[in-house]
Amino acid sequence: MTKQIRQLDRVVIRFAGDSGDGMQLTGDRFTSETAQLGNDISTLPNFPAEIRAPAGTLPGVSSFQVHFADYDILTPGDAPNVLVAMNPAALKANLADLPRGADIIVNTDEFTKRNLAKVGYQTSPLDDDSLAGYVVHPVALTSMTVGALAAHQVSKKDAERSKNMFALGLLSWMYSRPFESTLRFLERKFAARPELVAANVAAFKAGWNFGETTEDFAVRYEVKPAKMQPGTYRNITGNAALSLGLVAAGVRSGLPVFLGAYPITPASDILHELSKHKRFGVLTMQAEDEIAAVGAALGASYGGSLGVTTTSGPGVALKSETISLAVALELPLVIVDVQRAGPSTGMPTKTEQADLNMALYGRHGEAPIAVIAPRSPSDCFFAALEAARIALTYRTPVILLSDNYVANGSEPWLLPDVESLPDLRVEFATKPNGEDGTTFLPYLRDPETLARPWAIPGTAGLEHRIGGLEKADKTGDISYDPANHDFMVRTRAARIETIPVPDIEVEDPDGDARVLVLGWGSTYGPIGAACRGVRQRGLSIAQAHLRHLAPMPANLGEVLRSYDKVVIPEMNLGQLAHVIRARYLVDAISYNQVRGLPFTAAELETTLEEVLKNV
Repeated sequence: MTKQIRQLDRVVIRFAGDSGDGMQLTGDRFTSETAQLGNDISTLPNFPAEIRAPAGTLPGVSSFQVHFADYDILTPGDAPNVLVAMNPAALKANLADLPRGADIIVNTDEFTKRNLAKVGYQTSPLDDDSLAGYVVHPVALTSMTVGALAAHQVSKKDAERSKNMFALGLLSWMYSRPFESTLRFLERKFAARPELVAANVAAFKAGWNFGETTEDFAVRYEVKPAKMQPGTYRNITGNAALSLGLVAAGVRSGLPVFLGAYPITPASDILHELSKHKRFGVLTMQAEDEIAAVGAALGASYGGSLGVTTTSGPGVALKSETISLAVALELPLVIVDVQRAGPSTGMPTKTEQADLNMALYGRHGEAPIAVIAPRSPSDCFFAALEAARIALTYRTPVILLSDNYVANGSEPWLLPDVESLPDLRVEFATKPNGEDGTTFLPYLRDPETLARPWAIPGTAGLEHRIGGLEKADKTGDISYDPANHDFMVRTRAARIETIPVPDIEVEDPDGDARVLVLGWGSTYGPIGAACRGVRQRGLSIAQAHLRHLAPMPANLGEVLRSYDKVVIPEMNLGQLAHVIRARYLVDAISYNQVRGLPFTAAELETTLEEVLKNV
């Protein structure tokens, strides 16, 4: 049968099923295949918040969305063109996101009366007119997979589990994806059980052959490679990129990297990844709790290492006292906060930007620190390097505010030239610095950075006192003098406020925009996509994005005053907007949502058009 081949410029696919159906693995393998073809990619994994919700229920639905195109894209896409639904719950949970005319591939074997009743279907949507606005492809994924594996020495349960590979084979055929890397992946993943390798490979090929031979799929699609800067690329998640950034920081500084961490969603992958890199001088410790983790990291910094601790919002709250201690000690410490929806346990697998206030102000006393935020998965690498640079140069804790969206999302990453990365080498104190040539003054500051000397314990002649009590200027002795305390508080604040950070850049193609959209962190992609859409409608709009949140760029006030209106979209209730209003006296328009999901470009575009109408 000769199938028609149709060219597309972009596609959004969502794989959805029960949390045991392997949708994350299926989406990840499809993404890897797509990356090999050279398409630009953006992904959005969406996990259930429950550890193991009852099978076939709405709370247990897991999905993976991948957006790929032959041009530069910024988001995982607002709405899927294709939904692969492994059961009724997956269909019901995702149907509202589909535009009319979208393709729905459903696993008909799971549409039993029992499974339909679990999600409130009185009748099967496959048998009534409720799906009339979509192109529905009923496929008996489970039974066809079991049939394809009848000759293989695997149990029926293992055969049924392979249905995700059948679906992956079908979609790989449908969108002309290569499959060699998936076959190699299966060989590695199930190396200890050759029968599972053979079964999963057979299931994948059965899905591919089904697409090739069935009359239900008459069209095959192709998406050409995107035009991208020459170089070597890899597909990378934010957590993986951040981990490699910390490894690179250790190499470029010549210091051991010590990670003290307690497992917490969605930051645990950083601990898993860094534990693989012992050959680069990385030491990881899984602590008994969050407080022990940050204490060990600060102790490592005191001993001359680059101390790092990773966590999410609840963990930052527990670490706050030790972070304040690091402020008093004036030692480098990198605190990675992969934000999730709160408060308390909240929705641990969903995304949010609600820890900004805690990062800026969440410590007792006057305890200012530096705060930066990556804007995309690949940018996490460079944000980690920047966090390490500031921590090492200015002897300060730095909070790196990632979030679940960038941490688990992925995109192509152009591997950097190692020699182009910043030189982070540190000069430790090795001899007395007092005027008499014999005294060590642990709080005698560098006149340019205001950083104090970093003396490794045990260095002869450099014995000094540490602890949380206020220090006397220069000598570091315990001091209760009011004037000294005032001086030290102001000096610690000045050390942060005077850190030179790059000016904020404004994207204003026409140069005559009257509205500026200001964002931070993971809102970069949706804001950028929305601004593109507004400009395509012939309207002028400017975009700027903050990486450094403390201190802020020196030119930010001038930029803000250059526009009639400033719009600040955030996945919180307006935390950056409050800071901007207070610091720059700009009446910023706050646009907020806290749904546990990233903004869609379409909703932002509509909001921005309304603002432009009233300028």
